[in-house]
Amino acid sequence: MRRLLYLSLFVFACAVPALAQDPAKVDPDHYKVAINNASVRVLKIHYGPHEKSKMHYHPNSVAIPLTSGKVIFWLPGGKHTEVDMVAGQAMWTAAGRHNPENASDSDMDVILVEMKTPKKRTTTNTANKNANTQ
Repeated sequence: MRRLLYLSLFVFACAVPALAQDPAKVDPDHYKVAINNASVRVLKIHYGPHEKSKMHYHPNSVAIPLTSGKVIFWLPGGKHTEVDMVAGQAMWTAAGRHNPENASDSDMDVILVEMKTPKKRTTTNTANKNANTQ
């Protein structure tokens, strides 16, 4: 019984990181971090013709293609969606996991702006400031 528990914990510990893998870490050949602060992370993405990434996760983001082309987004479970990207046309991308593939015969470049959830500030300091100024 104890072995089964340890085995289950080990499998879970290995699976959790796989569910939320950072593309800049799992695929540094295609993803470079340009900016990373408390509000956003900006990635520069470059794929050669017909190159494919590894399964990874992005939070809610805005993608700005620098080149036009077709991309196949492979999803968990084997389904996929095809997207025609138009250079300069910004598009919203909901959070999720995927494995992109450049389905074009030319290079693909994208700027991806990942949104971060703002951290809640304590209102104690604001309340103290207001009390001190009155």
